[in-house]
Amino acid sequence: QLQVRESGPGLVKPSQTLSLTCTVSGGSITYNYYYWTWIRQAPGKALEWIGYITDSGTTYYIPSLKSRTSISRDTAKNEITLQLSSVIPEDTAVYYCARWGLAKYEHDYWGQGTPVTVSS
Repeated sequence: QLQVRESGPGLVKPSQTLSLTCTVSGGSITYNYYYWTWIRQAPGKALEWIGYITDSGTTYYIPSLKSRTSISRDTAKNEITLQLSSVIPEDTAVYYCARWGLAKYEHDYWGQGTPVTVSS
C-alpha cells in the first residue's frame, strides 16, 4: 500500500519560487507504467493538471505553466519535487501529488494535498 505525502511552505510571496516535495513510501516511484503527477485546485475551481514525470524520468508540463514549472525526482529518497517560479496570487491552491497508472488510465494513489497561498 503506497503512502503519498506532499510538503512545502504554506505561504509564498509573489515573484518567489514555490517548491513542493512529494514523499512516497511503500513502493518505488520508478515502477514501470506509472507516472507521477502534480495537480492543483484553486478555490472554487476544478482540478488542474500541472505536469508529470514518467517512469523513465521524462517530464511534461501543461502549456500555460510550462515556462514556470519544473518537476524532478530523487530516486534515492523516493521523492518527486515541483518547482513553480515567479508565483502570482492566482497560483494559490491546494497542490496534490498523485500516481497515474497507464493500465487503467486513472490516478490510483493521492496525497492529502498541501495548501499554498501566494500573498505579500
